[in-house]
Amino acid sequence: MIAHTAPRSADAARWLPVLRVAAIFVLFTAIIVPHLLLSLVGFRRVIPPHFLGGVGWLTGLRVTVVGGPARGQLLLIANHTSWLDILALGGACRAAFVAKGTLANNRLLGWLCAQNDTLFIARERRGAVGQQVGQLRAALARRRMCVFPEGTTGDGTSLLPFKSALLSAAEGATGVTVQPVAFDYQDASDIAWTDAEPGADNIRRLLARREPIRLIIRFLPPLDTAALASRKTMAEAAQTRIAAALALPIRAPIP
Repeated sequence: MIAHTAPRSADAARWLPVLRVAAIFVLFTAIIVPHLLLSLVGFRRVIPPHFLGGVGWLTGLRVTVVGGPARGQLLLIANHTSWLDILALGGACRAAFVAKGTLANNRLLGWLCAQNDTLFIARERRGAVGQQVGQLRAALARRRMCVFPEGTTGDGTSLLPFKSALLSAAEGATGVTVQPVAFDYQDASDIAWTDAEPGADNIRRLLARREPIRLIIRFLPPLDTAALASRKTMAEAAQTRIAAALALPIRAPIP
């Protein structure tokens, strides 16, 4: 019995990623024509959230949602553990995201992200922060947006410092609600994508995982008026609430 377990596990680890990628390709081919046709008549936003949720499910992601997004213009502030966060939240509440500008350089991924109105930010261009804040403020007028203030994915055992620059988009903005969101993975430290692991390796590893990837998306109460006083108070309040919801330490002071 034991002699056959390892080979079978190895076979599953080898073929499961292939089967999942094939299923994602089938989903893509099924939705691409309807998506392009809807885009021609001004309904480009209809299909991408369903595609994101479908890709997450095919990847093995099983999502439970606690609470829900606030109504109206909404800026979501979330911790960041994995590329799966985008599939999960996009599928769960039709959010668009702020992402690193380098992602736009990848022809396929850049195009896919653009279909969901991703806002690409060149984080290294500090002199362009004012322009980036303006772009995010304009995007908020069109749809709910999500920012990952950690700026990168954490290891699942603590929260990284929350960078507050982009949160200026909600300073003094009439009618914008700011709401923290906590991504609570059952096996966060195993799911996490850290700098020590190349992205392709992390994708292959998660696609080869036989157990479901269980995630609870916790929509926390929106920030109150006092917390909205400045970008720094927003970052501090959101980080404190997310850390409490996940029972995680905050690794370093907010800059």
